[in-house]
Amino acid sequence: MGDDRPIALVTAPLRGPALERLHDLVDVVIDPWIDHTPIRLLGPEELAAEIQRTGATVLICEADFCFGPVLDLPLRVIASTRGDPTNVDVDAATAAGIPVVHAPGRNADAVAEMTVALLLAVTRHIVPADRDMRLRTVFGETLPYQRYRAWQVAGRTAGLVGLGAVGRAAKWRLEGLGLRVIASDPYADDAPFGLDELLAGSDIVSMHAAVGPGTVAMIGADQFSAMRPGAVYVNSARAGLHDVDALVQALESGHLGGAALDHVDGEVLPEGHPLLGMDNVVLTPHIGGATYDTEANHTAMVVADVERVLAGERPEHIANPEVLS
Repeated sequence: MGDDRPIALVTAPLRGPALERLHDLVDVVIDPWIDHTPIRLLGPEELAAEIQRTGATVLICEADFCFGPVLDLPLRVIASTRGDPTNVDVDAATAAGIPVVHAPGRNADAVAEMTVALLLAVTRHIVPADRDMRLRTVFGETLPYQRYRAWQVAGRTAGLVGLGAVGRAAKWRLEGLGLRVIASDPYADDAPFGLDELLAGSDIVSMHAAVGPGTVAMIGADQFSAMRPGAVYVNSARAGLHDVDALVQALESGHLGGAALDHVDGEVLPEGHPLLGMDNVVLTPHIGGATYDTEANHTAMVVADVERVLAGERPEHIANPEVLS
């Protein structure tokens, strides 16, 4: 490695043309957490030791814990490839004068595609139909055409709770399926619906809000009851946005027509959980953002900002802009 070039320790998966640009800028030590089997997540002490071992002054990470001793090191920049750099103690980085850049919206298209996939899977009974094919139980007392008839989504109304990057990416896709799309988001001028109004007026409720003090369990028993009979609930965001017991009750009562979830608390449901036995529920293991394009997107964003920081310029996506003043 060159004596006059910065060294970057990279523990995040990077790909695409921007990775070549990173090699042009710095000497790179790359060891992504996701390439380890089982996966390897470095705690603060382990990560600090690795930074010191490599002599890195640039850190690009995704899931390793950038806390405590990591922030005592002479880092020029920390780049978290996450949309929200929750793996970094941003306040401590600010106190240490270390800029933290990140990649907002990196997975917006990926999660929006998952939203569409979940919606169609639950409304068209894809999972039980697939099971029938694999078990050769297609023909019984009823024909599959009888068992799996459904209303098409075209002509229905979808209500989006949250109109950030993912919500906007989902909006045009749903409109392309022929849905009327309305939205509720206090931070978006073009999402004027109140939550109660949206719930009452939607055949499909799709969650795209961030989990925070004002949104934890924002969809509970009262909100599920306020939805139209037969409505479908889709959550490609986080399980923390709804009360899972209330969701189960709304499904068991028949008030909700179905639900599709890409995330559950703890990443897995306990054996025997009611949701596991419901054919009108589709469950996926938090894979909405799991595309190679997401990795290419975050690589392009953080590498561009690392280059700006090293050149003494203002990065575009910085979590603590006060360190630049």
